[in-house]
Amino acid sequence: MINPNKLFLNFKNTILTKYGPNPAKMLIYTGVLGWFLSSAAQVVAIAVNDKIPKEQKMFLIPQEISDGAINVLSFFLVTSAIKNFSSKLVSTGKLANPKIREFLSKTGLNVEKGLGQTKFNIESMANYDVIKDEYKSFKNGVDVIGMTLGSILSCNIITPVLRNKYAADRQQKNLAQLNKLEQERLKSPRGISMDTYQKYAAMKFSNRSSSNLKI
Repeated sequence: MINPNKLFLNFKNTILTKYGPNPAKMLIYTGVLGWFLSSAAQVVAIAVNDKIPKEQKMFLIPQEISDGAINVLSFFLVTSAIKNFSSKLVSTGKLANPKIREFLSKTGLNVEKGLGQTKFNIESMANYDVIKDEYKSFKNGVDVIGMTLGSILSCNIITPVLRNKYAADRQQKNLAQLNKLEQERLKSPRGISMDTYQKYAAMKFSNRSSSNLKI
């Protein structure tokens, strides 16, 4: 029998080993997981709700799935892009704290020698171990800030705009599909015209109304 405590301990150790050195990446993945679970819960809630007609579920469930995909992809792509950009600023030396700048200054590096250029990487320097701890601490902090800014931008600006645009397009298609279904329901019985069918329906309704009148 599997020991739950041991299972949780192994899971915790795996997370710490893989994401401990890079907390920003862990926050990105947990954010993606949160969006995914939220969207899945919405889909299940619609599917099991008996008060929602089947016709509406045919449109609501795919729409909710699409909304969830937009949420997840937007969050992941935007936060990852800004986080990676922030990391690049630090690794190339364009963004540094006083101790890192002092270290770079002592090595004699400047812009002409590659400092701040895309191909330059502090971690590839021969004496990187001298500044490793300070560099990692600073870089992790910048990554988290970049990830936070990316999540704010994604959740409050980009994702709502994309979702609203998609919802508007989807609503038009859904309305057109619903109208088509209603038209198919109103088709006249085979063998008679629509005008004749409407007359028979009107006469039938009139006869029922007359029979209900009391003298």
